[in-house]
Amino acid sequence: MEHHYDTVSNAINALKRQGYTVDFNLEGNYLVNAENKIEVNDFNIVDVYRYEGNTDPSDEAAVYAIESTNGIKGILVTGYGAASDTFTREMLEKLKMK
Repeated sequence: MEHHYDTVSNAINALKRQGYTVDFNLEGNYLVNAENKIEVNDFNIVDVYRYEGNTDPSDEAAVYAIESTNGIKGILVTGYGAASDTFTREMLEKLKMK
């Protein structure tokens, strides 16, 4: 995936068309959704798109294309800065990999 999308929503829509259909949230050392709880070591970051706010640092975000070791493909959207304080050290290191 060597493309950069102009907005977060365009990146999400394109990834969904590529099969990344699960919306993940962070919960400690896990990615979670209604049906799954995936530990930090049980997924890979396939791609990441970073967006910086034009005037407000709180507008910064990252969109991650995620695939679990058992084949679940989804998307994680995170904010930067103060929002990253809620990440565990292991999760923060994992998300910095790409």
